[in-house]
Amino acid sequence: MSSRLVHSMVAVDSGVPGSAGASAASAPAPLPSAPERAVHRTYHGDSPQGEPSPEIELEQMPSSKSTTAFAGAGSQPGSSSESGSTAAVTLGKNTATVAVTETGIGPDLEGSRPPSSMHTHDGVEVVAMQSMTDPYMNRFRLLATCLVNFGNGMNDSAPGALLPAMMTHYNMGSAVISLIFIGNALGFITAALFVDWTRHRLGQAKTMALAQLIMTVGYIPMVCTAPFPYIVASFFLLGFGMGYNLAMGNVWCGQLSNSTTALGFMHGSYGIGGTIGPIIATTIVSIAGAVWSRYYFITLGLTVISGLVAWFCFRDVERERGSVQAQHPSYESEARRHANVGLNGVWTNRVVILGAIFIFAYQGAEVSISGWVISFLLAEREGDKTSIGYVTAGFWAGITIGRFLLSAPAHRWGEKKFVCLAVLGATVFELIVWFIPNLIGNAVAVSIVGLLLGPVYPCAVAIFMRDVSKDEQVGGMGVISAFGSSGGALAPFTTGILAQAHGAFVLHPIAIGLFGVMMVCWFSLPRKAKRTE
Repeated sequence: MSSRLVHSMVAVDSGVPGSAGASAASAPAPLPSAPERAVHRTYHGDSPQGEPSPEIELEQMPSSKSTTAFAGAGSQPGSSSESGSTAAVTLGKNTATVAVTETGIGPDLEGSRPPSSMHTHDGVEVVAMQSMTDPYMNRFRLLATCLVNFGNGMNDSAPGALLPAMMTHYNMGSAVISLIFIGNALGFITAALFVDWTRHRLGQAKTMALAQLIMTVGYIPMVCTAPFPYIVASFFLLGFGMGYNLAMGNVWCGQLSNSTTALGFMHGSYGIGGTIGPIIATTIVSIAGAVWSRYYFITLGLTVISGLVAWFCFRDVERERGSVQAQHPSYESEARRHANVGLNGVWTNRVVILGAIFIFAYQGAEVSISGWVISFLLAEREGDKTSIGYVTAGFWAGITIGRFLLSAPAHRWGEKKFVCLAVLGATVFELIVWFIPNLIGNAVAVSIVGLLLGPVYPCAVAIFMRDVSKDEQVGGMGVISAFGSSGGALAPFTTGILAQAHGAFVLHPIAIGLFGVMMVCWFSLPRKAKRTE
């Protein structure tokens, strides 16, 4: 203790009037300065002291307009009003990350998922994360996203059934007719360069409507049975539009609290379209005897309808985001910063690069199996040509069932662990198809391969969205989608060339090799603590 402080606390009185001691005693003693305020900070995830961040339990919030009761905000350690604190806020079954500031609780702007709505209680603002059912309009937005992907599935699965009719109509071989797949892949790659820029300038609703408009333009030469070069250009436009709507759908579903389930519905709808598309195409060409291009009248009408529905359902998303920005200026400045980033960091992001290779291998294996397993069964198992085509439908049905029924359990169990086991299981059943000479057993095994592969895509996208920052999500998903489409074009093309030279059995080592690439990428992803938002 300093002598000055001791002197201020103890006055020495000599007892002699007029002495120096008396003068010192009569003068007011200076008070000691107050110590600096102790600031209690909490941290998201594991704190430096190894203590978990506190959770503030909130009552169930039925809608985004309701007022949430903030239980014990003043007494909870996580409700400290000091700048820099964060806490995990539980809204019923959903958990959102919030940042505690001088004026209350605001969004955790460094997390990967943006806030959806604000609620106040006793002057404290709580930003809740959206789910598939809250706000209520999200139910219809998810339906619109599923409708868009249903059309994508019908578009992608039909060429396999229509290629023989196309080759006959244009009098071309398989090597030239396969240019439609190259055009489709180039469309996806081009879309990856512009989707982030377009979304920041037009917004969610207009970007999705633009994607469907581009696909509509692409379908016009096809329904008119235009010369083949125009058909290749049409597939380019279809790939461009699908690259846009796939990236936008993945990002929107990935930002929900129950993202894995939402992505399962979204990609499950793609599987439904992939299942019924070849059946309808085969019926039109084989049974009705119509020109191959008549099939695309169905996809054209579906694209127009889904574009209007998507615009209507997502038209208020920007207004909702603007309402949050108006109430929380710090979020507005952060969102503006994200809007100016674009693709600057996407091409060097480790998660994006590994995710792109992973989806490249996944879609390459998926399309190769669905496209060439029939040729293998005909050549090696002497299948019946009149019924063997249903094996492909069984494969896509397995993918669809897997995405609808296994995506939610995979989220509860853990996406990373589930993907590892699913890919290993798919490898085992692919080996069964390769080495066990039983036609019925092979058909069942192919369906199980589809069942196990189905939820892999939505689980992987959920992980990529979780590990990529907000400013790289749209551009990153555009790159990943583009690589996936490239895999879906290059892998079956390579399989076809090797099958012509060595036999259809090459499908299986190629598929198993792609499964191995998926596992290497999966284990190479950076390890991050699981977020509680």
